[in-house]
Amino acid sequence: MVTLLIILGIIVVLIFIGIGIYNKLVRLRNTVKSSWSDIDVQCKKRYDLVPNLVETVKGYASHEKTVFEKVTQARSMAMQATTPGEMAKAENILRDTLKSLFAVAEAYPELKANANFMQLQSQLQELENNIEYARRYYNAVVRDYNILIESFPSNLIASSFNFKQAELFQLEAAEIERKPVKVSF
Repeated sequence: MVTLLIILGIIVVLIFIGIGIYNKLVRLRNTVKSSWSDIDVQCKKRYDLVPNLVETVKGYASHEKTVFEKVTQARSMAMQATTPGEMAKAENILRDTLKSLFAVAEAYPELKANANFMQLQSQLQELENNIEYARRYYNAVVRDYNILIESFPSNLIASSFNFKQAELFQLEAAEIERKPVKVSF
């Protein structure tokens, strides 16, 4: 009788542990989705800001047509991305084309002094910081979620209920990004 109660107690404890692990997996999966949505919202704000920035620069540098076209294409491609991998690739391209847009702006002192341009540039910088924060948070949540999926005994419950690993938001060309900057005079 005592043995039966001990076995029954162990089974109840294991059931409660299983329920706790399942609930934690669900909570982390939903946090991953929520943090991905935060990245998406910040990026959409940037995509809405880019046309205003392009139009402001266009007024001063109308002969830089290819730069404007590249920025517009990169924005369009980034807006169509759905997975973290696609989004990372598109974001890297958009970031590079925006750098070229600001390089054009550097050549026009009257543009750099324009209050509207300065405000747009400031808003873009703030959005870039928010996107970077959202990416870090997303990757931290994905890391925790993936660790829980791979760890024992939660991996048993994760595989039983079809929990899949989430994709990290990584640099597209990490080896290029990590190389030291070459400075020459």
